[in-house]
Amino acid sequence: MNLVMALEMAAECHPQRIAVSSGGLRLTYSDLLDAARAGAQVIREAGVKYVGLLDVNSPAVPIALFAAAYAGVPYVPMNYRLTKVEIEALLGRIAPAMLISDTSVLAPLNVPAGVQVMLRGEFQRVALASKSEAIAAPGEPHDTAIQLFTSGTTGKPKAAVLRHQNLMSYVLGTVEFGGAAEEDAILISVPPYHIAGISAVLSSTYSCRRMVQLPNFDAATWLQLCRDEKVTNAFVVPTMLSRIVDHLQQEQGAGSVPSLRAIAYGGGKMPLAVIEQAMRLFPGVDFTNAYGLTETSSTICLLGPDDHRGAFDSGDPLVRRRLASVGRPVPTIELQVRGENGEVLAAGHSGEIYVRGEQVAGEYLDQGSQLDREGWFPTRDRGQVDEAGYVFLEGRADDVIVRGGENISPGEIEDVLLEHPAVSEAAVVAVPDRQWGESVGAVIVLREKAKATDAELQEWVKQRLRSSRVPTAFRYVDQLPFNEMGKVLRRVLKQLFADVKS
Repeated sequence: MNLVMALEMAAECHPQRIAVSSGGLRLTYSDLLDAARAGAQVIREAGVKYVGLLDVNSPAVPIALFAAAYAGVPYVPMNYRLTKVEIEALLGRIAPAMLISDTSVLAPLNVPAGVQVMLRGEFQRVALASKSEAIAAPGEPHDTAIQLFTSGTTGKPKAAVLRHQNLMSYVLGTVEFGGAAEEDAILISVPPYHIAGISAVLSSTYSCRRMVQLPNFDAATWLQLCRDEKVTNAFVVPTMLSRIVDHLQQEQGAGSVPSLRAIAYGGGKMPLAVIEQAMRLFPGVDFTNAYGLTETSSTICLLGPDDHRGAFDSGDPLVRRRLASVGRPVPTIELQVRGENGEVLAAGHSGEIYVRGEQVAGEYLDQGSQLDREGWFPTRDRGQVDEAGYVFLEGRADDVIVRGGENISPGEIEDVLLEHPAVSEAAVVAVPDRQWGESVGAVIVLREKAKATDAELQEWVKQRLRSSRVPTAFRYVDQLPFNEMGKVLRRVLKQLFADVKS
């Protein structure tokens, strides 16, 4: 299996169907196939070991992804939002490489030796102007297809390795070939360097769906593009959906998107209030929560449309709470929750989530496979599974607060704080404590014109959780720091408590 299989099948069955809509440019699946083959020739002539991409969404993204596969070298999209020093360090790690980028991104950089720069416009022009003969993709299914650098919140970013067989296993196991109708279109607004952006390209290609690209997200542009391009499907991260909801409420009902049929979301924790409001604003839209990791080649759990509606309409608290879950494992994935000693825990018990399946790569360059002897991968996410098989995430294992030997999940405290009528956003982190080792610190964003005191919020938590969960320190901010995928930057929040003495 090679990634190009998805493109070749799409181009054979629907050669004249539009594959990519970006600004005024329209590429058919036949065009995209020709461009990928021509792009592969450019890469081979450069004699490089990697193809890097440092840019926003554009037609160069799918062309480069498939061109690299045809050329037999890994595709490495990188985060253009990193600092100059961080970007230069990553570029040095992939030399010798061809780098596809844009002048605005490149301007502040000192590109390392061994990195050949090709501007996005030139790469597109050459790829689209050339007609390449049919070629076979080289290599084997276990060859590296894509290399993604992790966010690097602590120390040097790790290079996650995704092989062709991992990615195609995900696609074949979750997507019906040619399942999209000709009028179907997906709006891709997540960045190309995230696994969600990569899986959007692969899944859309295999389903033969038109990809509408949005280089930079803002709610008004997203909504307008949905209307202009008659978008039927979209994938967003929690912060994006929150801003879309806020914008629609400001439009006061004037923001309908009649073509939209399905919204998938993931990449971070979705506040319950946001998804509930979104379901009210888009009553005819199917919502899906997709939970996955870079190391698992994207989605491993889904909370589907029927689950959303069933939970939203239910008066049973146990069913209602499923709206805050990530659903159940996809059919090709096995999932376990394990305790501190590696034992498999029963339903309702919190521990670390392990997964197993063909799509699970679980591998880093220079560090090798992280799978155990039976093929299980430790996600480093904490959570639990209920009696019906729904998975509830409680945060990263590294985020757990250890108070006097007791493990406390930030997520359960955040959920309770968000139920308070004055609280708009909440995040919980560990703060130093002389007696207990660590205690709970809470960072709060209050609703407009709302007020709340530390004592009031402490009592609110105490009435709903054990006393050990009550925050001992509060900080109030105008907004929480999120990364582009909607994940709270807890390392930044911990700095707000630097004055807390243990």
